[in-house]
Parts: sequence; C-alpha cells; structure tokens
Amino acid sequence: MNQKTLTKLEFDKITALLEEEAGSFRGRQLCRRLKPMTDLGKIDTFQEQTAAAFTRIVRKGRISFGDAMPVEESMKRLEVGGALTSSELLRICRLLANAARAKSYGRHDTQEDSSDCLDAYFDQLEPLTPLSSEIERCIISEDEISDDASSTLKHIRRSIGSINDKVHSTLSSLVNGSLRTYLQDPIITMRGDRYCIPVKAEYRGQVQGLIHDQSSTGSTLFIEPMAVVKLNNDLKELYAKEQEEIQAILARLSEEAAQYIEEIRADYRALTDLDFIFARGALALSMRGSRPVFNEEGRIRIREGRHPLLDQKTVVPITVSLGEDFTLLIITGPNTGGKTVSLKTVGLFTLMGQAGLHIPAGDRSELAVFHQVYADIGDEQSIEQSLSTFSSHMTNIVSFLKKVDERSLVLFDELGAGTDPTEGAALAIAILSHLHSRNIRTMATTHYSELKVYALSTPGVENACCEFDVESLRPTYRLLIGIPGKSNAFAISGKLGLPDYIIEDAKKRLSEQDVSFEDLLSDLEASRRTIEKEREEIAAYRREAESLKQQAAQRQAKLDEQRDRIIREANEKANAILREAKEVADETIRNFHKFGKENISAAEMEKERERLRKKIKDTSAASSLGSQKPKKKHKPSDFKLGESVKVLSMNLTGTVSSLPDSRGNVTVQMGILRSQVNISDLEIIEEPSPYAQKKFSRTSKGKIAMGKSLSVSPEINLLGKTVDEAVAELDKYLDDALLSHLNTVRVVHGKGTGALRKGIHEYLRRQKHVKSYHLAEFGEGDAGVTIVELG
Repeated sequence: MNQKTLTKLEFDKITALLEEEAGSFRGRQLCRRLKPMTDLGKIDTFQEQTAAAFTRIVRKGRISFGDAMPVEESMKRLEVGGALTSSELLRICRLLANAARAKSYGRHDTQEDSSDCLDAYFDQLEPLTPLSSEIERCIISEDEISDDASSTLKHIRRSIGSINDKVHSTLSSLVNGSLRTYLQDPIITMRGDRYCIPVKAEYRGQVQGLIHDQSSTGSTLFIEPMAVVKLNNDLKELYAKEQEEIQAILARLSEEAAQYIEEIRADYRALTDLDFIFARGALALSMRGSRPVFNEEGRIRIREGRHPLLDQKTVVPITVSLGEDFTLLIITGPNTGGKTVSLKTVGLFTLMGQAGLHIPAGDRSELAVFHQVYADIGDEQSIEQSLSTFSSHMTNIVSFLKKVDERSLVLFDELGAGTDPTEGAALAIAILSHLHSRNIRTMATTHYSELKVYALSTPGVENACCEFDVESLRPTYRLLIGIPGKSNAFAISGKLGLPDYIIEDAKKRLSEQDVSFEDLLSDLEASRRTIEKEREEIAAYRREAESLKQQAAQRQAKLDEQRDRIIREANEKANAILREAKEVADETIRNFHKFGKENISAAEMEKERERLRKKIKDTSAASSLGSQKPKKKHKPSDFKLGESVKVLSMNLTGTVSSLPDSRGNVTVQMGILRSQVNISDLEIIEEPSPYAQKKFSRTSKGKIAMGKSLSVSPEINLLGKTVDEAVAELDKYLDDALLSHLNTVRVVHGKGTGALRKGIHEYLRRQKHVKSYHLAEFGEGDAGVTIVELG
C-alpha cells in the first residue's frame, strides 16, 4: 500500500487509536507499524486473532501487559556471563509475574470457553515461578536488597545496626554531658559517611577528634570525637562488606536467570504479541466492530458502516455495495452531504480489514482483497510547484493510471473539478470509462449532471446519492444506492434568503434538457421516499400481525390444554360413576339371591331396598352432571362484574369478569380457567351480604344472642369504589370474617391505576388481626385480587 493513500484515508489515526490500547513497549511498536496486507491467509489469521481477543475480553475482561518491558539487552549480558543490576532483575521478575497472570487468564475455566487460536500464545508462556519468587524474595526495590537475601548479609547488617547503636549512645552521652558547653548545637550529624558533632571554633582544643568540615562562616567545626573514630572505621568496613555481599547476591541471581535465557525471551515475545492482539480486540470492542468476510473477487458489501473517526453516537451508518452488479459507483449530492465521508469509509474499511482489524459495521459485511488502494481526495494545490487545484488532482490521477490494475480500488473525490465544467465532465467520463472497461473497482463523487446520465445509460455503472432534507437545509448523511442526487442549489439559496426573482431568472437560464433531468430526479426522490415510508408501514403491520398471531396461538394452546384437562377429569368421573353403578347392580343381584335362599324378614328386605334406592339416587344425581338447569331464568341485567356464579354444564363456580353481550354471553373466571358462557348456563350464587344488619335474638334467660349466619362469603368485591368507601367496607367485612372464623379471604379491587390497591394495602398493613397479605397467583386474579390471611 502506498503511504500517500494511507495518509489520505487517515489510516495513521487508526493506528494511533490502536497504540493507545497497547501497554507494552513492543506492543505499541507493533501497533504503530501495522500496515494492510495483501495475502488472504495472513489477513484471515489476523482477523481470527482479533476475533478471539474480542471474545475473551467480553467474557473475562481486559488483561494488562504493561509490565512486559524490553529484556533483550539483559539477555545479551547474561549470555556473556555478566551480572545484572537489581533494576534489571526486577524487570525480569515483573515480566515473569505478568506471564503467570496471562497464563492463568488464558486457561479455559468452563466448557463454554472453547479453544481458539490464542491458546498457542498462552501455551508458550513459562512463568518460571521459582526464579521470580527468588528475585522477589531477595530484591525489595531497585535501591534495596532484603536482609534475608543471604545469611551473610543479614549478619553484616546486624553488626552495622549494633555499631550504629554504640556510636549514637557514645555521641549522645558526649553531647548531653561533658561537651555540652562546647557545642554550637546539641546534635549529631554526618559528614561524608562519618558521625560528627558541631563544635564552636573557639573550643577546638577542648574536644579531641578529627575535623571533617567547617561551616561557611568558620564559626563551627564538625569534629569526629576520638571515642567514635574506631567505631566509624568499623562501620565503613562493614558497609564495604555489605556492598560486596550485595554484588555476590546479584551475581547469584543473574546466574540463575542465565539458565532460562530462551524461556525469558519467549515469554517477552509471547506477551508483547498478545498485547498487540488484545489491543486490536479492545479497539474492535470500543468501535463496536465486527469481523468482515473477505473475498478475492473484488466484491464489497458494507452493512450499516460507521466511519471510525466520527462520533459513534451521532454518525449515520451507510450501506454500500460494489463489484457485484456494478463495478463503478458515482455518488452525487449537495456539498457537506456526506459524499466524501462515504468514499473515505469504503477506503478506510478496506485498509483496516486487510490490516487484521475489525470494522465498525454490521455482521456479515464483506470486503475484497486489493493489492493497492488509490485515493484522490482533498486539495493538493502547491504554490511552490505552480500547481492549481485541477493540476494537482490531475497529477495524482496520472500517477494512478500508470500503476492501476484489476486488483486495485480507485477512489475519486470531485473528479474533474477545478476547470471548465463542460471539459471537466467530459474528462471525468473518459477517465471513468477507461477504468470501467478494465473492470477496476471505482468510486467517484461529483456534481456533474453528465456523470449522472452516464451512470444511468451505462451497464455496470450505478448512481448513488447522499440524501438532503431541503426543508431543514440539513443533510441526512444517508447513502442511497441506485438514485442520482440533486445539488439543490436553488432550494438551498431560496431557504437562505436569495430573492425569488433571482432564482427564477437562474432557472430560465437552464436548458430545457437540464430542467427536465432535474425534474426527473425530483420525481425519483419523491417516489423513493413514498415507497420507503410505505415499506416501513408494511413492515410494522407485519410485525404487529406476527405478534397477534403468536398471542392467539398461545391463547389457543392454553385453552386446548384446559379443555383437554376438563374432558379428562369428566371422563374419569364418568368412569367412576359407571364403576359404582356396576357395584350397586352386582350387590343388588347378590342380595336378591341371598333373600331367596335365607329366611329374612320383610322389614330387613325393605330396609336394604331403601338403602340401595338412596345409593342409586345419589349415583344418578352425580351422573346427571351437565344436564342441570338454573333454578330461575336470569336476565342480562341481573349479572354484574365480580358476581359469583355457577357454570351448570361444568359444575364449576367463578366470578363474572365481563357484562353480557348482545347474545347473552359473559366471560367467567373459574380459577385459572377463563371461558365465555351463555347466561342460560349460569346460576347466580345468592350470598348473604356480610354487611347486612345483624339480627339479634333473646334467649330464654333474657340475654341477647347473636343470630348472624356463619356463612360469611370468603370474598369481598370493592370494584368501582373510592379508597375511603372501600376501606370502610373492608373494615366491617374483616370484623365479620373474624367472627365467622375465616382464616383466608379474597379482596377484589381490580387493577386499574393501582390507587385502590395501594390504599387497601396501606390499610391492611396497619391491622393487627391481619397476619399477612399478598397478590393472587396467575389465573386467580393476578394484581386485581389480594389474598388476606387473618390471625
């Protein structure tokens, strides 16, 4: 790929974004040096790696490779037998620790984590835990070696501490004792690596010792007392031994590290390669990218592509194709309408995809492998080279035409601009015809109407336009394939305030052919918008129909299941009744034979016959299920919402959930079963109101006894009442329910806005005799009924 094209299409900005995702030095280098490839095998390998990293980041989160610092110089020093510094050894330790973390991250913890192409990189990692643990034990930081690094070092430092204590105690006794009056300040200080005390110059003869320094004024001398000279000498000797031992420790650690030179190099390469791969995966995640499908037939199909350098929240996706039905695409439309962005999007996606990066587009987007991408975008006029805009473009195009072949992608922005429109249009058509005849994939933007006509009249060439809303004077940035665009110069000028008479004069100066062509474009655009709107409406209707169809199917399946259950239960009950009837018949025959053989009294025979008659009567009553008739004929006005009824044909009780229609059908909720039943098959269950006036009677002793019925309804209907009315009625009902020893009652309040339910729950929360309350289960009223437990 030529560098000029990479710059024109801003591929360097993509690599800069990629570099920000890498953490290691070599990883950033690999990102910075990334270039598009032309070998399909290598492209697929890079794409597969990026996809695997993307998947792992989504499943396990991001892993950092920032501690993978370069170690090659240290390895070369180890190869020649040199010793490493503490900082170099710590760098190796951090590298190995990072390798251990990466190794753990790379393991597949669950069966869902299938193996991928990155397993080979993770398998190369050797954490060398004994080596890293030993380095970590011996070296605390770049400037500090642990006391436990060796027994000798520990002994030396213990001796240094002991002598330091002696020096401090000796000097402290001198400072606070006999030499106190001779000192400038009662302190202990250091000069070089010797402990000293500040003595006034005039008392020089009073303090025996070695002078190491004096103050700038000469009034203070820093003297090492003779009492601590030997101790300071011993300290200096111990410090020298300490350094010797530290060098011995570093040499020992370096010797251990030298045994794993190739392993450490392999760890560094694997970690930085993984850093590079995971940077590509992280970039794909941040761009919401997907893996493109590559082909070598020159076919491009980008679905909902978003330019990666634009704001992802506001960028308008484009869908574009090239190389299948047509090999040349001419994009027209007004300025700032998105033509150049569409051109750059196709070119940049091609470069990104061939570099192994995912593209911010929809799944199954397709890209072709091009050996070269040529782009003539932007103004390159040069004062130094005496090049005008047209000359600079033409110079660029000439260089293209010398190198271009069937494996190239060519992008032109405003082809033929910067010169006489007639000549420029003719020249543009000639260049495009030349490329089209050679079957070279080409995209071009233009304002020339002649190119629109050329696209309409030439096989293998297609028009496209960037949509523009004339009413708001704003481009929509949508790319429309198959429709030539208008420049909308007159409309935009009118909206901006140009007088109508000037615009009319300009229209008169257009040729009749130009006007007809622009009118044709307007008609095409209007037709397209109408068809698109109707298509969206049809799609919405289709989705709604599918949803209703699914709901109906689910409802029908539920009804079929309930019907089958009811029929199954009815058959089981009928079989039980038949078995019982057969048993009664058999028993009757046996008794008949027994009475005929034995001497049994007539009274006993009559008693047995009466028992059998009662049993047959009960069996007949049970077998007559479904043939019952209501006690009285009800009118549609007799039925009210929430009223308790009995469905005679099913021998089930329920509540009315809808008023009778014109045919006398009502909807009855029977537990989880909801069915439409005619009022002729219903019988209203007469229940005494729990709020009726209580009757009292006097006993023979004159005491008042409560004669209230113990059959208080286990359900109260509060539908249609205000919160105050409902609470007052519920309060009375709960008192009656407690007197009737009801443990559980149902409060029907409906769903509605939820205000009534909330008010009732607030009341129940404050009642001491309410043990608990909760909404009914699915099929028993749901959120429209509250179950209350009394205690």
